[in-house]
Amino acid sequence: MTESSHENVPSRQRRRFPGISSRAYEHPADRSALVALRKLTGFDTVFKALSGLLPERSLRLLFLSDSVRVSDAQFAHLNDMLRDACYILDLEKVPPMYVKQDPQPNAMCIGLDEPIIVVTTGLVELLDEEEMRAVVGHEVGHALSGHSVYRTILLFLTNLAVKVAWIPLGNVAIMAIVTALREWFRKSELSADRAGLLVGQDIQASMRGLMKIAGGNHLHEMNVDAFLAQADEYEKGGDLRDSVLKILNVLPRTHPFTTVRAAELKKWSETREFQRLMDGHYPRRDEDKDASVTDSFRESASHYADSVRTSKDPLMKLVGDIAGGAGDLGGKLRDKFTGAGSGGAATNGGGAPGRPQDPEEEGPGATGPSRG
Repeated sequence: MTESSHENVPSRQRRRFPGISSRAYEHPADRSALVALRKLTGFDTVFKALSGLLPERSLRLLFLSDSVRVSDAQFAHLNDMLRDACYILDLEKVPPMYVKQDPQPNAMCIGLDEPIIVVTTGLVELLDEEEMRAVVGHEVGHALSGHSVYRTILLFLTNLAVKVAWIPLGNVAIMAIVTALREWFRKSELSADRAGLLVGQDIQASMRGLMKIAGGNHLHEMNVDAFLAQADEYEKGGDLRDSVLKILNVLPRTHPFTTVRAAELKKWSETREFQRLMDGHYPRRDEDKDASVTDSFRESASHYADSVRTSKDPLMKLVGDIAGGAGDLGGKLRDKFTGAGSGGAATNGGGAPGRPQDPEEEGPGATGPSRG
């Protein structure tokens, strides 16, 4: 079978999503930024023009020469999962996939011209078939959303920051960009987790995979409800000092914390939005060009306002109080993102980050210990 075909796709009793747009599963904060970027004429072309500077060709040669390429002849079960995931999400060209010898459970999707997926032996040995299927779906979701471009840029900038660390203030400027990219990509991980659920269509398998990434291959010692309770305790526990520490802890990461990812995915799986998607009602790829940037920003603003209103975190509660209530905050955010303002004055909002991941983090659905 060629990499670009879907012949002999394994027979699965799973729903397929023909022509699905990545907007169907993207987290609101992730989706609004992507829609804005897609509206910028030539944006991807400019980034791809950097390919001569980025280490993509070197990385491809490295994986080809020092990893095992997944195919019908090698890691055939992973090849079946990959083709199956691409078939379900209707990704026309199946990306090359490699298995890399590394005891650290991890996975990533990188590439400028074409995405490639890399999983470690630690991950393959840790997860069972259905858990691994969610991870492969997560990575295919990254490919469908175009995350691989931004992940490659983040990888390059992270390496560059190390090389210029000796230059006065040089590292500060680069790390500022890296920090922004990581914040955006953390949201994209939540999107890819959703893609993994659409492919695996087994929320329990997705939960198990995240639990194993956090606690290893000891499922008999773990409990899904107790694991999710940790996320709730993490969010509402402590005082303002703890809220600040949470922010500092997450800044260096490309992935949200594992318990938080599990809670976010479980919550999404129980929404009407998810049920409608499973019933076949979702945005199509051929409609992407007509997607409204304003609507996406408005949805993102509403999401943040709702997050502040319902959050149990002490700092978020304080933000809500200062704003005069969640409704007022939502209005301010919507005004900021949609250009509305007093006297009709437009305000500029939003930003257009990018999203990759550093190779040391990516988990189910991206995969890595604290990595997803």
